[in-house]
Amino acid sequence: MTLSPPLRGSLLALASFCGYACCDVSLKALGAANLHSFQVAFLSALCTLPFVLGQIFWSHRAELTPAAFRPALPGLTLLRGLITLCGSGFVTYAFTHLPLAECYAIFFTMPLLITLLAWPMLGEPIDPKRGVLILLGFAGVLIALRPGSTHFQLAHLVAACGAVTGALNSLLLRKIGHRERSGVILLYPVLFQAGVGAFLAYTVWMPLTLHDWLIGLQIGALGTLSGVLIIAAYRTSPAIVVAPMQYSQIVWASALGVIFFAEIPKAETISGISVIIAAGLLMLWLNGRRPAFRKSLA
Repeated sequence: MTLSPPLRGSLLALASFCGYACCDVSLKALGAANLHSFQVAFLSALCTLPFVLGQIFWSHRAELTPAAFRPALPGLTLLRGLITLCGSGFVTYAFTHLPLAECYAIFFTMPLLITLLAWPMLGEPIDPKRGVLILLGFAGVLIALRPGSTHFQLAHLVAACGAVTGALNSLLLRKIGHRERSGVILLYPVLFQAGVGAFLAYTVWMPLTLHDWLIGLQIGALGTLSGVLIIAAYRTSPAIVVAPMQYSQIVWASALGVIFFAEIPKAETISGISVIIAAGLLMLWLNGRRPAFRKSLA
């Protein structure tokens, strides 16, 4: 049976986001082993590096030259590397200190933050409909986190910083993606994370077990495979079909959180996440109707 391109793209995206959810659970597992967030971030980057290099060499084996790794926009590449480094630290800290469902309730405001930050950064104004959806998404976070009953801690603020850096990273990628080679886009953020992370991890270093290394390699393999799958999904189907599949990551991660950490999401958390997903999907639908936006996704 031959699958239609939209269905094939959706299935590829679902598999990709399942892989990313497994990476997130693996980060949490390393934190549960009493490793500091700096060391977890460094280990995941170090174990990802050989897989990323292997993928680049395999994809560009016919035309691989030193120029393939030379940034066309070195300033923006450096900025993106620094933002990715900070974002990785924020996300790792949040996953190792908060339940997975609470992390995702904050992280999945990212599409709304992208729309909000695109106004000053890219000159894309926010109309009243999109403004209402942004407020609706943030209201979903409040519902999920239950102010007054949730004990707020530093990790919640760090997770919010992770969502902001993720949105900034996406906007920078939109700005440089049409001019930079894929090798530069894939490699430099991981190099930054591994290089700078080594200095930070040294200050809190604990001996690693074979189990820790295996989890790190699992993160590297799954992260790289998920990246390949999502690229294939976007090449197979329109972005308006693939992008909503990202919200399946919440379902995957919540299920894995129940299985491995006995984290059963509360009713308020599920309700808040549902509101965030609804606002995000409506935002994608509105953006999909905008000709300039559809052109930028092509």
